[in-house]
Amino acid sequence: MATPTPEPAPGDSDESWPVVESTDLFRDDWVMALRADRVRRPGDPGGESFRRLVLEHPGAAVVLALDEDQRVLCLRQYRHAARRRFVELPAGLCDVDGEDPLEVARRELREEAGLAAEDWVALTSAYSSPGISSELMHFFLARNLAPVDRGDFEPEHEEADMETLWVDFDDLLAAALDGRVSDAPIVLAVLLVKALGYAGPERPGE
Repeated sequence: MATPTPEPAPGDSDESWPVVESTDLFRDDWVMALRADRVRRPGDPGGESFRRLVLEHPGAAVVLALDEDQRVLCLRQYRHAARRRFVELPAGLCDVDGEDPLEVARRELREEAGLAAEDWVALTSAYSSPGISSELMHFFLARNLAPVDRGDFEPEHEEADMETLWVDFDDLLAAALDGRVSDAPIVLAVLLVKALGYAGPERPGE
């Protein structure tokens, strides 16, 4: 019996299809913009082009801060597009050119939670919705936490109404699995931390 040929390991690859035309639908001095591209499939130069919307996004950093009691620092924040108040993690835009996402994570943890961490672990980076957005989210685990001054950060708009709370990691994992917590970044971060063994009785690096 012939030995089956092993399947190649799964993985994404960079690729860029020809853009026939690009039109700005919204663009000002904000870090995000919305454009409409007309795209043509490679290898089909005579084929009809098709329209795709692209939300230009600078990316974001997301922080799962875990204390010595296996509790996660969470936020409750209203999100108007969903008409819902979500349980979330500290996070922010990578809106400074050339800034390392880790520095964004440090800043957001300080400003939104009043915390600093001695131990940082890069978990992964993942696109939030590549069918329409270029946003790349960078996920970090922060440990060995200590309170710090928030500096000159002044919350406004939704952030002025934001609440902070500590949630047991296992309780947060259960809430992510049964849908009580539905914000994609917190669900992904919790599952990553669990899968990589950073929460629970046996934790690497300790």
